[in-house]
Amino acid sequence: MTVGYDALDVETGPAGTPPPRADLTDPERHGDQDAAPGLVDFAVNVRGTPPAFVLDAIRSGLDDLARYPTGAQERRAVDAIAAAHGRRPEEVLLLSGAADGFEMLPRLGVRHAALIQPSFTEPEVVLRAAGIPITQVALAAPWELPGPGDSGTAVPDDADLVILGNPTNPTSVLHPVEAIAALRRPGRILVVDEAFADLTLGADGSLEPQSLASADWPDLLVIRSVTKTFGLAGLRAGYLLGPVDLLDRLRAGRRPWAVSTPALAALTACVEEQGQRYCAGIARRVADERTEMVAELTRIGLRVAAEPAAPFLLVEMNHATEVKQLLIRHGFAVRSCANFVGLGDSHLRLAVRALPQVRALTRAIELVREEIDSGTGEPV
Repeated sequence: MTVGYDALDVETGPAGTPPPRADLTDPERHGDQDAAPGLVDFAVNVRGTPPAFVLDAIRSGLDDLARYPTGAQERRAVDAIAAAHGRRPEEVLLLSGAADGFEMLPRLGVRHAALIQPSFTEPEVVLRAAGIPITQVALAAPWELPGPGDSGTAVPDDADLVILGNPTNPTSVLHPVEAIAALRRPGRILVVDEAFADLTLGADGSLEPQSLASADWPDLLVIRSVTKTFGLAGLRAGYLLGPVDLLDRLRAGRRPWAVSTPALAALTACVEEQGQRYCAGIARRVADERTEMVAELTRIGLRVAAEPAAPFLLVEMNHATEVKQLLIRHGFAVRSCANFVGLGDSHLRLAVRALPQVRALTRAIELVREEIDSGTGEPV
């Protein structure tokens, strides 16, 4: 099933700046373009600022910036990642952010890609640029993969590449491992985007209950990022896990020194023991904040559209694009879902934040609704 994009109104910039022409349906548009300076940021799923121990690790190598990243620095990062996931070092490929991993996928030589939607838009952008045919497999609400033995996801039999997020951006749905396994076929490669997996908890409080980062499937690639949880979006750091033969195909023709010295230091610190303890604490805090946030949004009559497992929520409301634009006047940035396949003008994605910020947001949403109902609301 191929899903196209409908044209929506453009957004405007914060007061005092020229209004940019910005197509909310553009697949290359990301949440950072919504989070203008001076706005309370519910648009970007990054948790605060980097912890002190990560900043210390980065600073400790700044005197070496005149040198290229060394093999020893790369090996330390690779060894730390491998140990964290019970993998062999040769099953780790360092990335300059998760998007770096998506950019490599055309090197796999696939003929037909299926994208489980709605999901992160970057894979589509990369694959289309490489001329690879794409089938959009749009799940019906609440956007959960069917389990083994169910009717299936309409993934074409000849699709030799299937990409999905777990948990999925923007729905916040966490798919069971068994449902992902049901997508496997001979000759097919699965790519699972686990950019937010480190902040997922099981019902029993277990960490990363549905992660495939340690799975040794010969047809599986897992893309991970540390930039969201550790406040490192500007640094660009991540990694890819998978079988050696697939990683070798991805490495072919890759530029030397693909990951900077500061990013190598940050990667190592984030996945070593102190980083794992920090991440576990943030995961539990996110779960508590998310519960409070769902209750507050529900209080004002908003519907959280899917069972959330990530540090963001998908909210359904009337006139979502107009609400998003009007919220700028009240000092808030939220993420439009107009460029996610299968969604549109009835959904917004909201990053999980602490309750005082959420209450301020809900007050602003109530004011915006009054403006819309009275006909006085005009985007800034």
